Amino acid sequence: MAEQTTLARPYAKAVFELTKDAKTRNTWSKRLQALGTVAADDQVAALVGNPRVSREQLIGLLLDAVGEDTLGQEGKNLVQLLADNGRLGLLPEIAALYEHLRAEAEGVVDVQVTSASKLTKEQQDQIAGALKKRLGRKVRLHCRTDEALIGGALIQAGDLTIDGSVRGKLARLSSAMAH
Repeated sequence: MAEQTTLARPYAKAVFELTKDAKTRNTWSKRLQALGTVAADDQVAALVGNPRVSREQLIGLLLDAVGEDTLGQEGKNLVQLLADNGRLGLLPEIAALYEHLRAEAEGVVDVQVTSASKLTKEQQDQIAGALKKRLGRKVRLHCRTDEALIGGALIQAGDLTIDGSVRGKLARLSSAMAH
């Protein structure tokens, strides 16, 4: 995985450097998301690694699946470049890295909030406000539920993890009692 990130990073940076404004960034986000989704499909991934499938066939498959209108000439050029370099399998990672660069440039941090029960709009707003204040950036929440947490929430924003779950508190208590 780390190797894929290393290989994908220059492509993501190059695409990001092409974008000058929010509209262009959004267009590239859509392009890369579509390409990454298609390339991540198990059947397509198997074809990417298959020596019996030519570069031209792979390019045609991606262009047909995503749509040439969605990609535009620059998107088609990227697909051609990746195919020529044997890097089509990196598309999902390129898309993820691009989104990270975009969020960083726009001063946005993506936050994963896992809670024991579904959060209300007020709770989400409260968490987002507190994190915005703490991190000094706009916050984009991604919420999900996991009943195994028993209660509370687990918040992850980049390297920052805040474990306010009952499960986490019980684990810390158990660890403290063991020592």
